[in-house]
Amino acid sequence: MSPLLIKISKDFATIWTTIDPIGNVAIFAGLTASLTRAERRRTALRATVYAAIILVVAVVAGQFILDAIGIHLHSLKVAGGIILFLFGLQTMMAVILLTDNDVYTVAEQAQTGVVLLVVLLLTYILLLFSDAILRIIGRQGAAILVRVMGIILCSLAVEIVLTTLGVASWAPVPR
Repeated sequence: MSPLLIKISKDFATIWTTIDPIGNVAIFAGLTASLTRAERRRTALRATVYAAIILVVAVVAGQFILDAIGIHLHSLKVAGGIILFLFGLQTMMAVILLTDNDVYTVAEQAQTGVVLLVVLLLTYILLLFSDAILRIIGRQGAAILVRVMGIILCSLAVEIVLTTLGVASWAPVPR
């Protein structure tokens, strides 16, 4: 597999897991149950646009802000990994997306931005169809999916912390 495809796949998995569109479908449906269809569409669009603005600003200006306040990206990754882990635990029980300007080229950062926008578009589409999705999978199915996404989020958080600390280089287990 090409390095570009691997990077895009990793970015997609990280962003998808962090944003958790599947888990948000149930939350969105519950919070907007009393709204009309038009109001739900408007709310879904507004939420997606706000998320896009926040995430794009974080991707574009994140490294500059960290440099200005003297925080290393590794420190933020460890803190973010811990927070993601705690969030994942909370999800099971009931991006960080920054690019290092010294490591990634502008083109690679733009690819990450495109992946981010694709995930947000998919999230928006899922929010629009949240009623139909919930009719198909039911509340119990949604609850199970939320917990599965929590496990995946915890795994991602552990991966971020271990990789950032250089503790583990995960390789396939020999058979």
